Amino acid sequence: MRTVDPERHQARRQQILEAAVACFMRKGFHATRTAEICAEAGMSPGNLFHYFPTKEAIIAAIVEEDQRETAERFAAAAGAHNLYGALIAIVEESLALLADPVYTRIGLEVLAEAVRNPDVFASVARSEAGRKAQLVRLLDTAVERQQARLTMPPAQVADWILLLLDGAFGRAMVEERFDAQAYRSLVLGALAAVVVPVGEGA
Repeated sequence: MRTVDPERHQARRQQILEAAVACFMRKGFHATRTAEICAEAGMSPGNLFHYFPTKEAIIAAIVEEDQRETAERFAAAAGAHNLYGALIAIVEESLALLADPVYTRIGLEVLAEAVRNPDVFASVARSEAGRKAQLVRLLDTAVERQQARLTMPPAQVADWILLLLDGAFGRAMVEERFDAQAYRSLVLGALAAVVVPVGEGA
């Protein structure tokens, strides 16, 4: 029985995801044919289907990749000395992504597919639940270490932060000249109403 090289497998999988993103950027999810993804990735349909049996599976993998990167950011934040500063950094990184047309376009394609496809919706819902849970843990830890004071329970503060970020994402979708830096000031100003730095976080 032939063994699978994990590194080669992951590299080929990533190659397909990057090819799919390039195709989705050009034509959108539904207008993109599997054959076009194969051509972009430089592989046969049989090879592609070995990694992803459907286009929907590719979308799910894109969501999982975003979830993994988010988890890594929160893990790094949890180990920071200044947790309030780490929280602000996460918010700023999230806003900075909105200046990336690939991030916003693919995010919109994922959300559109989630409306149509229950499996993709479930993937997005899991990702969002994980994002909120990690945010709540970071807020809880900041309070425990006396680096922040919250004006609402942690879960509500997390909802507030996510509403601000999701709202900024929505504006980035519809504003032709979206100014991420201007929204940074608005979001951080609103955040100051619910998360107050104290002690080492100040």
